[in-house]
Amino acid sequence: MTPVDCYHCGEPADGEPPISLELDGSTKFFCCQGCKAVCETIHNEGLTGFYEFRTEAAVTPRQLTDSELERLRELDHPLVQQAFVSPVKGGQEAQLLIGGITCAACIWLLENHMKKQPGVLSFSVNHTTQRARLVWAQDKAALSELLIAIHELGYTARPYQSDAVEDQLKAENRSMLIRLAVAGIGMFQSMMLAFPLYFGFSSGLSPEFVAFFRWFGLLVATPVVLYSAAPFFRNAQRDIKTRHLTMDVPVAIAIGLAYLASAWVTVMGGEEVYFESVCMFTFFLLLGRYIEVQARYRAGLTGNALAGFHPTVATRVTGEDTEIVPAHEVKPGDVVRIRPGETLPVDGVILRGQSTLNESALTGEYLPETRVPGDSVHAGSINGENPLDVRVEKSGAQTRLSGILRILDRVQSEKPPVARMADRIAGKFVGRVLILAPVVWIGWWLAGADNAFDITLSVLVVTCPCALSLATPTAITSATVKLRRMGFLPTRGHALESMNSIDTVIFDKTGTLTRGELSLVDTRIVGSMDRQACLRLASGLEQHSEHPIARVFHNRPAAAVSHVNNHLGGGLSGQFEGQSFFIGHRDFVAQQVSAPVPEAEIHSGMEIWLASKNEWLACFRLDDQPREDAAKAVRALQDAGIRTLLLSGDRSGHVRQIADMLGIDEAIGQASPEQKLDVLKKLKSEGHKVMMVGDGLNDLPSMAGAGISVAMGTAADLTQLKADAVLLNGQLMQLVEALDTSRRTRKIIRQNMTWALVYNVCALPLAAAGLVPPWLAAIGMSLSSLIVVLNALRLGKRSRPVNPGNAPEFGVQVTP
Repeated sequence: MTPVDCYHCGEPADGEPPISLELDGSTKFFCCQGCKAVCETIHNEGLTGFYEFRTEAAVTPRQLTDSELERLRELDHPLVQQAFVSPVKGGQEAQLLIGGITCAACIWLLENHMKKQPGVLSFSVNHTTQRARLVWAQDKAALSELLIAIHELGYTARPYQSDAVEDQLKAENRSMLIRLAVAGIGMFQSMMLAFPLYFGFSSGLSPEFVAFFRWFGLLVATPVVLYSAAPFFRNAQRDIKTRHLTMDVPVAIAIGLAYLASAWVTVMGGEEVYFESVCMFTFFLLLGRYIEVQARYRAGLTGNALAGFHPTVATRVTGEDTEIVPAHEVKPGDVVRIRPGETLPVDGVILRGQSTLNESALTGEYLPETRVPGDSVHAGSINGENPLDVRVEKSGAQTRLSGILRILDRVQSEKPPVARMADRIAGKFVGRVLILAPVVWIGWWLAGADNAFDITLSVLVVTCPCALSLATPTAITSATVKLRRMGFLPTRGHALESMNSIDTVIFDKTGTLTRGELSLVDTRIVGSMDRQACLRLASGLEQHSEHPIARVFHNRPAAAVSHVNNHLGGGLSGQFEGQSFFIGHRDFVAQQVSAPVPEAEIHSGMEIWLASKNEWLACFRLDDQPREDAAKAVRALQDAGIRTLLLSGDRSGHVRQIADMLGIDEAIGQASPEQKLDVLKKLKSEGHKVMMVGDGLNDLPSMAGAGISVAMGTAADLTQLKADAVLLNGQLMQLVEALDTSRRTRKIIRQNMTWALVYNVCALPLAAAGLVPPWLAAIGMSLSSLIVVLNALRLGKRSRPVNPGNAPEFGVQVTP
């Protein structure tokens, strides 16, 4: 049979026998029964347009386990719904976070599919944030049933809860956009009114028309000053009170003086009005601020960052019964029950039960660890396959997870030297401008000049730090847009400017240099069955397990194995065609098989053995594989003279092996979050400029302690929230491009700053000498700002592909 791809998800459809479905007179093939079931649902609901509209392959669906269904049904509990459900007219409204969306067709499918569900009043998905708004009637459908309907299509849905930080950012973003629009409209209208007055056309106009233009200009400029420019005045008032001068002070003075002087001339009579200058100042300055706010808003400062690590509720054991309580009400000495798939909300000791825990959030170790009664467990760990009763020892702010976050906050509170230097320069610049302006006015007033105010205003305008304030954010934004298209998203304004000095790059291992998940890397046949038969038999057994190891086999063709038993900590046994088969760790299988144990091979990863009662059949080797471009990226960094280091909480042997495989200079394994931070501090004390690349919560303190921190796109929300940049597509070669772009950004920023300072130095004597009228000063200020913006836009040019051979500096060629 010719190899074909799954009609639904695009994965190889190589099942034996093939999984197929007759649709509209043609046969469609699928990789698994889940894709076939979803396709049937889409076809039965008349939504086959999904396959015509989509631009990316759909996700591969999987069947929900009993524990996952139970967790979804817990969301029907009123106490749980208090956090994310609110009453609306006609029903209830829930905010959801949808996973698995690959293109706009997914949203079309979800919205149309959900509208067909009983009780759904409305359902809409935001493509940018992948958040959904669900309104439904509780008397017609339970929330869990609607979430299950989403999961059945292959997507995921969980409650979304915004926090105060995000709500504040949303309000700030919305307010800034309105202020910018008002200032923009005012600028264009006032320029139209000022055009005839600037260029002498008023000589042919009657005094009534001139007065009309001025009064109309006052009407246009007033909302710009009172509303759009209000933040500048508030900030200036704050800065004066705290004696910490920023650029808002001269900006507010220039806008305020120009407006008041123009209003005076309009009412009392005079030569010049400056309404267009007021609107122009305000618009350009707001544009720079809006760029910064928009970058922060889009950087992923999402709420619910702790949702995966700090559960909001816990199941407390009271005698023979259990009750769901808010997690913050749990006290030391209480007993909480953690069911399979749930996240531990506390630190404690296991009283009853034996299970595997995924502790990667705290240790970085990707393989689950078996935990038995008496073992200590920590908040943030995810329970595996069996329920656990845990006696609480620490909760809330006392847990190890909270301790890691406190380390993070302490490190991030230390302002970097670059920021302190910028504050000092800005303060000195503003202070000199504020001293210079009144000196100019006093000088001309003593000289008896009638236009002393005009000259003083020209000095303030011509030295208005608009170009200086735009020099850095426009360059950073232009570079950010370029890198965002590539899949590298800076989330802090200083990131690109600071990356140019990096001489050491530290990588985490799991999920950063490697994929962060187990995969089947080798199958060694030791018995009479062929490879395909062994894989189908192994998949048939593992379908009955929720263990992370079993998931490696879940999406493969499976044999119909019956009477499957789970042997905790060992493996699985089952019946197929009248024979007993076993799969699991070597020691477990050896206890079930009468045949001699095959010789072991020395290699990395984990061995899973398959055998019958009388014969060893196969050995499956599972491991976490390096990313495809990891070795290439490491080599490109080293060619650029950058030292590479692997710092991981994983086992030292495996860490060293990955480092040797990729050619990394130095490797340190079994490092705790505190030890990682100590390594960072030592490197910084030696004068190194460090970039840290990681994806786990345990990497947060060291990422915060590095000069620049980069989180992988698959990292937890909190890790991305706190990082200086996010590698959205997981392609490590984009780090090389980002480092090159940072150097170009630094060069552009220096050019912009030099131009702004040279312009001010040259224009200031002319303005102070009375040779530059205010209208010309406003045009000059605008032109200087425009030059800065156009120069910054050069950063948005695309780079040529990375040279696969001997790479030049940072491994990229940049178009001139």
